[in-house]
Amino acid sequence: MKKDRSTPVILWFRQDLRLEDNPALQAAIQSGKPILPVYILDEAAEGSWTFGEASRWWLHHALTDLRLQLKGLGGELVFQRGKSLELLQNLVSKSGAYALYWNRRYEPLIIKRDKRIKTILSDSGIEVRSFNASLLHEPHTVLKKDNTPFKVFTPYWKHCLKMEKTRMVSALLKKAQFVGGAVRSENLDSWNLLPTIPWDKEFYDSWKPTVAGGSKLLKQFTRRQLARYGDGRNMLAEDGTSRLSPYLHFGQLGPRQIWDEVSKYDTPGNYRYLAEIGWREFSFYLLYHFPHLDLKPLRSEFEDFPWEKDEQLFDAWSKGRTGFPLVDAGMRQLWQTGWMHNRARMITASFLVKHLLQPWQDGAYWFWDTLVDSDLASNSQGWQWTAGCGADASPYFRVFNPILQGKKLDPDGIYVRRWVPEIGRLSNRFIHQPSKAPETELDSAGIRLGIDYPFPIIDHSAGRSRALKAFELFQAVKKTSA
Repeated sequence: MKKDRSTPVILWFRQDLRLEDNPALQAAIQSGKPILPVYILDEAAEGSWTFGEASRWWLHHALTDLRLQLKGLGGELVFQRGKSLELLQNLVSKSGAYALYWNRRYEPLIIKRDKRIKTILSDSGIEVRSFNASLLHEPHTVLKKDNTPFKVFTPYWKHCLKMEKTRMVSALLKKAQFVGGAVRSENLDSWNLLPTIPWDKEFYDSWKPTVAGGSKLLKQFTRRQLARYGDGRNMLAEDGTSRLSPYLHFGQLGPRQIWDEVSKYDTPGNYRYLAEIGWREFSFYLLYHFPHLDLKPLRSEFEDFPWEKDEQLFDAWSKGRTGFPLVDAGMRQLWQTGWMHNRARMITASFLVKHLLQPWQDGAYWFWDTLVDSDLASNSQGWQWTAGCGADASPYFRVFNPILQGKKLDPDGIYVRRWVPEIGRLSNRFIHQPSKAPETELDSAGIRLGIDYPFPIIDHSAGRSRALKAFELFQAVKKTSA
């Protein structure tokens, strides 16, 4: 039997930490009933992909921001930690709630958990409703003519562009009513989401992890960088990217908000940037239709690829001590700010899986732990793309030359000098290849290779050749066993 509809609606916040364009919140307000907002930290439900350290930092500040926004409306965000089903059942019992609303997530384990919660609570008489707040097109709505999923981005995106997009919703926030303080809430600080060592000190200069911070960044991007995004997004020293990915990840901004804002401008960069939103959609699409994407290659034949796992090589890569300045700059930017320029992500990832022949899964875990924007979908898709084993992937035999990439994308060495200051006094000619600098220039720059900055851990040509030989051997073995 349904509960009395004068009882509350539980509004379960997840990765939708905003009030604007929040369909679950809109529905709760439209019910006309008191709202009980809750956030549950259910790390067990994430499986091996619990929040990384950088994401935990962002989550703490995003939840603090959401709590303040709700407080401004007269509401109080309830924090609870543990198994979602048990805690929601307890909240229903304690509050007498008749309904539970949430916005959907699309990770395989979360889908499985949410279906179970919906079934059990619905069977007990609770009205359970879920909504789409994080995608322009939900994965199950986009299929080829034969009703199978797309595996190549371009036809997928062309198909999406012909579809009607879900529209933004506007909740009448002033009409929101909230439940009083009758339900126990944990102290957010007791969750210890912030790091115990001060490695995050540059995070505070790099980010404003609030809804207002995201909105300001969006407006700045559309007014200043969007017009030349097509070219500017690849130049490492320029402020040419939007840096909106962490706000999207935590739902402080939704894709519909970004789409509508960007679409106001008729610029050369408009289509290119919207296509990047499309790649985010495509990543979630792939993870939904191919649930093993996070750990297993989409191209199953790559499960037997001859990786040469080496902890020392991985350690040098992760610490930005490879002797390749562009790779090291990217990895240090990641460690110090929780973010890395997208072009640098491609180059550093390629270096790990090709020059060093390390498994892409190891790189994916490192990025997951150190990125503030670590979407499971985008992270998995990106690494599989680099390793040549995913959908619409870059061929494995395409090996980025980090020296040439540096000269092309950071010609004046500004990016490298920012993150690898110990070689900053080198001339532009050698800033991307210190090992080729003459002794006189090294002495003048105060650099002792092998002490102040490492020699390259592998020769570029040798690393490229080894990667190509491994791929050739892999192909030959596959042909033999076929």
